[in-house]
Amino acid sequence: MNTKIATKSLFGAAGLIILLFLTSCGGGTPGQQTDTPTAGKVKVAIDDSYRLLLDTEIYTFESFYKYAKVDTIYRNEADVIDLFMKDSVPLAIVNRKLTADEEKYLTARQFIPKTTLIAYDGIVFIVNPENPDTNFFFDKIQGIFRGEVRTWKEINPKSRSGEIKVVFDNYKSSNPRYFREKFNLSKLPPCCFAVNSNAEVISFVEKNKNAIGVISVNWISDREDTVSNNFLRRVKVVAVSQAGTNDRGSTFYKPYQAYIAQGDYPFTRNVYCINRQTYRGLAYGLSSFIAGEKGQLIVLRSGMVPAAMPVRIVEIKH
Repeated sequence: MNTKIATKSLFGAAGLIILLFLTSCGGGTPGQQTDTPTAGKVKVAIDDSYRLLLDTEIYTFESFYKYAKVDTIYRNEADVIDLFMKDSVPLAIVNRKLTADEEKYLTARQFIPKTTLIAYDGIVFIVNPENPDTNFFFDKIQGIFRGEVRTWKEINPKSRSGEIKVVFDNYKSSNPRYFREKFNLSKLPPCCFAVNSNAEVISFVEKNKNAIGVISVNWISDREDTVSNNFLRRVKVVAVSQAGTNDRGSTFYKPYQAYIAQGDYPFTRNVYCINRQTYRGLAYGLSSFIAGEKGQLIVLRSGMVPAAMPVRIVEIKH
């Protein structure tokens, strides 16, 4: 047998194996690494809190890059993370980082997740349009979630409303988790319950005078979005004091961008793109777009605070 031919055949086979290995890495089916930062197809799992924002981001991204197709899966936070950890999607958009255990699990499987901060979000409390109580002390909200404040009279002695009902979009969403962590709770009080979506939270509050809804600020802050404007006409947005201020002279802050950016509004959180692709594919391209100038302008319009560009604060003197 010709030694040179045998050697060439051996290296050729080895090269083919290496090529197949490299193209199979990155969170997809082996041999299907066909996407680039601006072309191809990718699935993205997104916390439903950011549906309005990401619908606009992805529509704009696909308008710029005609050969890019992004399939979106909107779910509660727990399901989004589950899909991401099981390699069902290479990109997740949520408002928490991966835990140490989650990162360890991925690293053991040779995935190094890349986390990109894209926005600062405000958690909004909404009430029925007929409810006159729209200024809440921080300590009263804390009391509600600790089960110490149960009726509207404890918010306002003149209130004619009865027991307080706090409604979330889903028990597995990021919103109830946020308050469990914020107030160090093992569970939420009986006054808290969940529906099936953020849109249903708004509908429930619109129909129930005793309700307090909990949603992301992007659902009601985009003045150019018809969905956001429709929701805002159906409910009232609550202003909140800072922790420890309980007198009549307290300042109450609505979840406006300036107050979120400056830290005056007390209920805020970060929003991240988490990418597990091992190559510069479409998940990388979309994350970069959202974190870039055009994507951050869309974040600004959504009512959230962009992570990579300043919010202009104008002082008006009378």
